[in-house]
Amino acid sequence: MKRAALILAAAICLSATSVPTATAQNEGLTPMDVARLKSVTSQAISPNGQWIAYVVSVQRDPLKGDSGGAYSELHVVETASGNSRPFISGKSSIGSIDWTPDGSGISFLAKRGDDKNTSIYVIPIDGGEARKTVEHDTSISSYDWCPDGKRVAFLAKEKDDPEKKKLRDKGFNAEGYEEELKSTRIWIASADPNSDDKPRMLDVAGSASELHWSPDGSQIAAAFAPTPLIDHHYMYRRIRIVDVESGEVVTKIENPGKLAEIAWNPNGKQLAFLSGEDINDPSEGRLMLANTATGEFRHLTEGYLPNVIDIHWSDDARIWFLGHNSCESEFGFVSLDGDRTEISVPKQETGVVYESFSVCGDGHRAAMLGHSSTHPDEVFVYNSEAKARKRLTNLNPWLDDKAFAKQEVVRYTARDGQWVEGVLVRPLNEEAGKRYPLMLIVHGGPESHVSNGWTTSYSRPAQIAAANGYAVFFPNYRGSTGRGVAFAKDHQADYGGKEFNDLLDGIDHLVECGLVDRAKVGVTGGSYGGFASAWCATKHSEHFAAAVMFVGISNQISKSGTTDIADEMFHVHARKRIWDDWEFFLKRSPIYYVEQAKTPILILHGKEDTRVHPSQSMELYRNLKILNQTPVRLVFYPGEGHGNRASAARYDYCLRLMRWMNHYLQGEGGDAPPFDIDHGLPKPEVNKAAE
Repeated sequence: MKRAALILAAAICLSATSVPTATAQNEGLTPMDVARLKSVTSQAISPNGQWIAYVVSVQRDPLKGDSGGAYSELHVVETASGNSRPFISGKSSIGSIDWTPDGSGISFLAKRGDDKNTSIYVIPIDGGEARKTVEHDTSISSYDWCPDGKRVAFLAKEKDDPEKKKLRDKGFNAEGYEEELKSTRIWIASADPNSDDKPRMLDVAGSASELHWSPDGSQIAAAFAPTPLIDHHYMYRRIRIVDVESGEVVTKIENPGKLAEIAWNPNGKQLAFLSGEDINDPSEGRLMLANTATGEFRHLTEGYLPNVIDIHWSDDARIWFLGHNSCESEFGFVSLDGDRTEISVPKQETGVVYESFSVCGDGHRAAMLGHSSTHPDEVFVYNSEAKARKRLTNLNPWLDDKAFAKQEVVRYTARDGQWVEGVLVRPLNEEAGKRYPLMLIVHGGPESHVSNGWTTSYSRPAQIAAANGYAVFFPNYRGSTGRGVAFAKDHQADYGGKEFNDLLDGIDHLVECGLVDRAKVGVTGGSYGGFASAWCATKHSEHFAAAVMFVGISNQISKSGTTDIADEMFHVHARKRIWDDWEFFLKRSPIYYVEQAKTPILILHGKEDTRVHPSQSMELYRNLKILNQTPVRLVFYPGEGHGNRASAARYDYCLRLMRWMNHYLQGEGGDAPPFDIDHGLPKPEVNKAAE
């Protein structure tokens, strides 16, 4: 299907475009601006469609107070008037919001006051304090309301063995790696906070996730992985329908690949779910429909290339879905008529990319999260009868006073004839005929993509770089989602091959268009994008004047034995094990080409990363350091994993990335800049009397 994204990208070459001139009152974004951004992370529309509850992520100030992860606040907006007010704000941590079945309150997960574990709370919509509704011996990770409102199903692990705790307290704390793992269980609890009944566990084999009550409250559909390992969660979760009273599995649905959302048909006879097309499909973007009695299922969106990312039933015969079509999004529905299905995608407005939605009881109104090139995720409301959307929130009004560089979708042809798209952010105050340094930002996965919406974050500083005179390009290279299974699989068994030729061909395209200075190209990215950065700085060093690698891969052989997703890497990336082809894994590793490296590379890594072990960065650093042919620096972030969470670590990362690029693409180059960096902290006062 040809949507707006394809039409917008039709031009082969892009000419310089006039953009507003930044003034002292209307300047581009800075790292500190990005550090203070707020965004909406989740939404839920009330059953009557009158209200939308939403969670606001509020970053901590990296220069004031304690560093740490963002706070999350609960707010509510009225759909008709757009009036919004905070329900729970400040130093709060709100998660998993939902409405009680009768619409009288908003439920959420939190650890409040003296809580030892995360519990379920409910706050009335008409005012009053939040009240703890369900607590448990261990933290609750997810929950779902029974339609009658009298019971709640929730997910939690079993309590630790008291005897083993005594041993640990005495110092006998030896750990068996990946042994004694605790599975997540389903528990049934009374929704009456005054009830003395203890939650009852459903003893079903496997580790549970994604649970949903049937419309009549007699069954629960959930996903079960064979073990709690993250690899098994990614690759081997399968749907089971469980009888609530007996705890017996009554139906097995053997979804063919990765699994995402599950949604009951209102009559309880069918179950819609998002799954991979097969075990080798990198993403769970295909809409399937299963018979809840037999477990048989069929593919509803076969031939539809965009990735389906969210689904909700409108009625027994229609499923609303949100799809990501290359760099854009589209909101449509699948109509069911026996075995016949029809996919309809109404005309979409441009400029906003949607990430999730929820539907009210009558199926005519939806709350949506959407972002654009000038704002992060905000709340929108959609009326299906009027076919109109309206933005309801504005969390960062100060962005209206900022200048934004022009952003657009670019399409080019790779060397083998495949067309590739990406998002280009042009330099702020671009001058016609002038060539600019390029920051190539490579997304991770690679089973993800960059949409033509909000593209700026601490590790992907698009508008910051544009304000500093860079062109910024996000290529959706082979392996990216949003363009069908075949395109997503086209990188498999080819680490560093045609998927990354797409990067080089994208650079050539921008050079040929007259925008980019070929001698001033930098590359950065995290995870698989970190692998791309290392690969470009070694195997293709002649093309890159600077590189910043984040939580990236340098040695495919050692990575296979230190990652927590070895099976996923096998099924949806490598398609073979290291013992099947040692030479392949060796020659598709950046360290194999360290002798070719002439690109100055900054390497950054979370010290507690289990996805890509920090040793991957150490291997590349050590070998480059021994060769001493190009500047290299390795920076660890203690307490951080596969990506930085704390505000100070994020801000520090952004400053270091920009300084490295500025030094080698716009500055004097040569030796690496000093390790110490000016974070802008107030200088300590000097006690002159003491002097």
